[in-house]
Amino acid sequence: ICHVLQESLLSSASGYRNYRGILNWCVVMLVLSNARLFLENLIKYGILVDPIQVVSLFLKDPYSWPALCLVIGMCSTSQKFLLVLGTISETTGTFLHFVNLTTLLCFPSATVLTLTSMTPVGGVFALGVFTILFLKLYSYKDVNMWCREIRHSNARTLTRPSVARSNGSAVHAHVSYPGNLTHRDIYYFVLAPTLCYELNFPRSPRIRKSFLLRRLFEMVRSTWMVPTIQNSMKPFQDMDFSRMMERMLKLAVPNHLIWLIFFYWFFHSSMNFVAELLQFGDREFYRDWWNSETVTYFWSNWNIPVHKWCLRHFYQPIMRRGVSKWVARTAVFLLSAFFHEYLVSVPLKMFRLWAFMGMMAQIPLAWFVSRFLRGNYGNAAVWISLIIGQPVAVLMYFHDYYVLHYVPQS
Repeated sequence: ICHVLQESLLSSASGYRNYRGILNWCVVMLVLSNARLFLENLIKYGILVDPIQVVSLFLKDPYSWPALCLVIGMCSTSQKFLLVLGTISETTGTFLHFVNLTTLLCFPSATVLTLTSMTPVGGVFALGVFTILFLKLYSYKDVNMWCREIRHSNARTLTRPSVARSNGSAVHAHVSYPGNLTHRDIYYFVLAPTLCYELNFPRSPRIRKSFLLRRLFEMVRSTWMVPTIQNSMKPFQDMDFSRMMERMLKLAVPNHLIWLIFFYWFFHSSMNFVAELLQFGDREFYRDWWNSETVTYFWSNWNIPVHKWCLRHFYQPIMRRGVSKWVARTAVFLLSAFFHEYLVSVPLKMFRLWAFMGMMAQIPLAWFVSRFLRGNYGNAAVWISLIIGQPVAVLMYFHDYYVLHYVPQS
């Protein structure tokens, strides 16, 4: 028999799901499409950033790198501060935690706003590190508070496996509260690719060198796959709205590709690289957000560390107070909108609330998509919001920053 009843592979009815070759084709096309630009810039300008020269300049004059100095200085002091809390009362400890966490957000932002030598890129880096540290230490405080409550109620104590070396293998030994209050424990948590503290971190048995090299190669490769965007400000200077719309659509696809490259570089390559070094076993940094049929599903699955933190330390505590799900979800979006605006407006030293309004616009968009769109239509709506929505916010900030710093005031 030469013919049988069957569907084509690309038909949804065929049940075929192995598209690994197409994914490899996409990667090859991205590499080849950016290789010409990479070689052209290398031939025209040469190597503009020499890592050895960067390190030597920092050692020669570290205060010319205020963002890096800010991160190094505050990280070391804030963590040591927490370890003394076992010797003071609960009320005093809570107050000191509040002061410490508030300082983690206010002091770096004040430094970024007042230092004229702080660049927007350095400001984003510094505030991003401090925001991550803020979320981690908030989780650290909550979990140890829960341990104390369990201990005081004579319930079973929480334990976590620590890794002891024995002939190159990982042997798990349990550590109970307050035995986890050590410098090694808190520094491991600060470096681990998670925002939620536990006394029971899953650990991988060994470090795979080939896996590390692959992730490192992906990290390096992704840094020069970003396309160049030019000639975007002329329509804004003329305030030609039709040209502004054309420019936004022109930048939508390159901006979206940059976002996708950043997602792969950060959530897959970088976080897996750090996890492998630390033998951190939980590698679920993202889920299948690309299949999102609702906006809510996308925000719950594209950034799993943040989602778990919001669910554990913000959403569930609000729900336990008797608040409705809609109010709790709105509060989560408000918190996310605040941090989005904090990480954009402070480094740019201008407050326009575009990022805040963009995040809050997700609430009515989520309602509309879940109410009126289903299946592929909902998935298409999520993709359109990602492809079109981000360039709008980027161009708004870019236009305001350009006008503020480069257009002569009449």
